[in-house]
Amino acid sequence: MDLATMRRLSRGGPSYPARLAQLEEGPDELWASGRLELLEGSRAAVAIVGTRAPTPYGTAQAVRFGAGLGRAGVVVVSGMARGVDQAAHLGCLEAGGDTIAVLGSGLARPWPKTPLLPRLAREGLLVSEFEPEVEPRPHHFPRRNRVISGLACGVVVIEAAEASGSLITARWAADQGREVFALPGRVDHPMSRGAHRLLREGARLIESPEELVAELFPAQVRVVEPRAAPPGTPLERCLRGETLDADELAERLGRPLDEVLVDLVALEVAGRVVRAPGGLFRLGEGGL
Repeated sequence: MDLATMRRLSRGGPSYPARLAQLEEGPDELWASGRLELLEGSRAAVAIVGTRAPTPYGTAQAVRFGAGLGRAGVVVVSGMARGVDQAAHLGCLEAGGDTIAVLGSGLARPWPKTPLLPRLAREGLLVSEFEPEVEPRPHHFPRRNRVISGLACGVVVIEAAEASGSLITARWAADQGREVFALPGRVDHPMSRGAHRLLREGARLIESPEELVAELFPAQVRVVEPRAAPPGTPLERCLRGETLDADELAERLGRPLDEVLVDLVALEVAGRVVRAPGGLFRLGEGGL
C-alpha cells in the first residue's frame, strides 16, 4: 500500500476517533487509509467478529448481518481475518454500506493477503495502531481486538470456539461498556461453544440485524440503496429450474463459498433470488 495514502492520527488530535479517545487503553496513535469520515463519533458502528473457520451457517450469518447493518447506515467494524470477518466486510460492501478493517500489522504489511484489501481501502477504511512497516505477530491480534471493540457501540459474535480471539474482543467490549451480542448455533458443533458461553455469561441473544439496529440505534439509522447485482449472472443460470444450497452453488460455479454467499445476498436484496426453507435458494420473480 502506498505510504502517501496513509494518515497518522495522534491521540488528542482532531481526526482521532472520539470513542477511542474516551478509553484509557486506547492507542496513542493510529494509522489510517481510506475514508476517515467513518471514524466520526456520530456514526453508528457495530463490530462483527467470529472464527476464521466458520460453518456455511456462520458465513451466511456474517454476510447477512454485514449487509443488513450496511443497508441501515451502520458502520461495520471487523478485523479482515479469513472467515467471519471477511464475510461481514463483504456483505456490508455489497449492500452499499460502510466498513472499517482493523489490522494486526502495519498498513504497508497487511495480513492476511486478500483480494478484498484494495476494495476496503477504496470504499471503506483500513486502520492500525502499528507503524506501517510492522509485520503481523501473534501478540498483535489481542491488542488489535481492543481497537475493534473500542471503535464500535456494540459487538456481535458469530461462531467462535471456546478458546477464541473473538472472546477476547467480547471481553474488551464488556470492559469498555459496549453491548455484547451473540448468535446461537448448533449445540453439537465446536464453533458454537464460544458464543453459547458468552450467552450463559450474560451476552444478549440476537437473531437479525434489524433487531440489532432497533436495540442500539432506533433513531440514528438511514436506508442505503443496495448495490445492484449484474444481470444474468452465472449464479442465476445455475438456479434456473432448480433449488440449491450455497455449497452446491459454490461447487457448480467452482468459486469460494464466501464469494457465492455475498452474491446471493446481493441477488436476494434485488429480489432476483429467494431464500427457501432449509438454507436453499431459488430464482425470484426478478431473476433472469
